[in-house]
Amino acid sequence: MPRPLAKGEKPVDWIGSSKKDFMAFPKAVQVEMGMALGVAQYGAKHPSAKPLKGMGSGVLEIVESFDGNAYRAIYTVRFADRIYVLHAFQKKSVKGIATPDHEIDLIRKRLRIAEDDAAKGKNRL
Repeated sequence: MPRPLAKGEKPVDWIGSSKKDFMAFPKAVQVEMGMALGVAQYGAKHPSAKPLKGMGSGVLEIVESFDGNAYRAIYTVRFADRIYVLHAFQKKSVKGIATPDHEIDLIRKRLRIAEDDAAKGKNRL
């Protein structure tokens, strides 16, 4: 059962497999990213959260390195009543820092799901 929200705290909804994927990250990565998401729940932006290029305003990524690996969590703050975590993955691309196209496609698909959910005012997906 989820804990009650504090005054001014927005709930977090996880789209698709994002929560399962996030929970597979090393514990230290989960803690750091969890802090960044917690800051977002109160309407602020954690220093490790950066806009995700090409997605427009309100879509951010948290990047954490651990043990030589890069982990990313993508979330959106576009909606007034909740935060949506769109994707969580370990970056395996050897082509620099750019997010691979197949990951961007999945993020766009999940952003549409979040937009539909927000428009319907549903509590959970």
